[in-house]
Amino acid sequence: MSAYVLPVLVILLIVVCVVKKVKVYDCFLDGARDSLTLIKTVFPYIATIFIGVELFAASGLSSMLANLMSKPLSYLGIPKEITELILLVPLSGNGTIALLEKIIAECGVDSYPARCAACIAGGTETVFYISAVYFSSSKTKKLRYAIPVSLFCTLLGTVVACLLCRAM
Repeated sequence: MSAYVLPVLVILLIVVCVVKKVKVYDCFLDGARDSLTLIKTVFPYIATIFIGVELFAASGLSSMLANLMSKPLSYLGIPKEITELILLVPLSGNGTIALLEKIIAECGVDSYPARCAACIAGGTETVFYISAVYFSSSKTKKLRYAIPVSLFCTLLGTVVACLLCRAM
């Protein structure tokens, strides 16, 4: 049944446009033209984020920072196995999923670190990527508190997720 939803919606849209005498093809071209303008505006910001994430992971800096931060984070109830995940979450969604898979393979599906990692990967957002996309589209230049508050909330959510995983 779900295979028919999209074709039915497209046909319904075309029928409504014909009844209302809207030029479907011209509207489609206008939308395509506007999307190219949006891509031209947003692409430099997204490319910068992707290059930064790759450099962060390839340089070994993420592993080194994870080792440094594992002890202080352990006082908050965060297992040392997920410290690198916590560093990568604000930067890359795909990198987060890859690390989640690694943690599950090493620790086991039902282990405390795997449950924490799954909650963190599923409940957090890539702060820098989203900021780059949204702020480039809105042309906002003063980001004064947006990113620090987002990162603090991500850390707070991580601590709460780990506490809830420990309680369950």
